[in-house]
Amino acid sequence: MVVFSNGLAGLWCLGAHWFAPLRLRAMWWFVVLAELTIFVQVILGVSLVAGEKMKAPQFHMFYGFVAIISVGIIYSYRQQMEKHRYLLYGLGSLFIMGLGIRAMLVGQT
Repeated sequence: MVVFSNGLAGLWCLGAHWFAPLRLRAMWWFVVLAELTIFVQVILGVSLVAGEKMKAPQFHMFYGFVAIISVGIIYSYRQQMEKHRYLLYGLGSLFIMGLGIRAMLVGQT
């Protein structure tokens, strides 16, 4: 869900950068929901590791926490990047999607 939703949000924001009719309020709601999926997934993962005593690869957990930190960094730059906010959120969401893909690949080994 993290990979799919952030990928769509990233593509939508990049499209909105070049094509003004895509700049809808719904886009921002979708970006928020896509970024919230990261927090939900990390919370579920932490509860599995802590509560169920499951073992997870260290780098799998690392990528999850880097994704959360990335959301904070993207959000913190929204004022400085006001002219390029669609690029910021578009590329940021695609970066988070990449972190999710990498976490899945590391988690399989």
